[in-house]
Amino acid sequence: MKNYIKLIRAKHWLKNGLIFLPIFFSLNMLNTTYLEKGIIGFFIFSFISSIVYVINDMKDIEKDKLHPIKKNRPLASGKVKVTEAKIIIGLLCIFAVSLMSLLYIKENNIFIFIIPFCYLFLNILYSNGLKNVPIIDVVILVSGFVFRVMYGGVIVNVEVSKYLYLMIIFGSFYLGFGKRRNEMMKNGEKSRKVLERYNESFLDKNMYVSLALAVVSYTLWCVDPTTISRIGNDYLFWTIPLLMIILQLYSLDIEGNSHGDPIEVLLGDKKLLITAIIYVIVMGGILYL
Repeated sequence: MKNYIKLIRAKHWLKNGLIFLPIFFSLNMLNTTYLEKGIIGFFIFSFISSIVYVINDMKDIEKDKLHPIKKNRPLASGKVKVTEAKIIIGLLCIFAVSLMSLLYIKENNIFIFIIPFCYLFLNILYSNGLKNVPIIDVVILVSGFVFRVMYGGVIVNVEVSKYLYLMIIFGSFYLGFGKRRNEMMKNGEKSRKVLERYNESFLDKNMYVSLALAVVSYTLWCVDPTTISRIGNDYLFWTIPLLMIILQLYSLDIEGNSHGDPIEVLLGDKKLLITAIIYVIVMGGILYL
């Protein structure tokens, strides 16, 4: 069972917490109806993203066997058979479609099906070659984060701020370029074909340009009159320094010994994790108290 959980990368389901952002920032986190839909949406994207992870691992078995870290993955190490992986993909498909159907009955919005399938389709293209195309590989990674936030808005019929979308887009580019940079630094250009087209200088520059734009977008969202009017105060301004501390801690990690995966970085640094939790608590207090 442990190897199956590792295969579907349940730990990476944390990324699907982005689905709750529209609910959280629209002041509906305590609304049980919204929360129920958010939880269903969370598991839909969790199952769909796990399908993507398993398909990608199946495609890369031989390559992963030569990688210092990826060789320990269930398929590359032989702890899970390819036949078993295919069965797991089938079960995940059934679970995801069943939950989408349930959510569609509640919300009657065709995008409940369209967004997850677009995410799945793009990532299948990624696994079948687009991951070797520079920039496009990172764009697809970014689209995954955007789809999650978009889905959170769709399932509860909440409009997401354009500034918030920009923050997610630029922040995701920062994470994506940071991941590529660390793959290059730790394992060399040969560890991933697309890295032969990148260089450290390019990745460094674009990482921090993206980071700056993410902070600017977040700042604009905090001081936007529409945001202030909706939440009833202008205290969000004071979360900007806290966000900066989180980003600085994250940058310190990926400039160090990390391999650049966002979830691994977050869970591997207690200071970063605690600061992120403090941010959520402070933000929750500003929005809901």
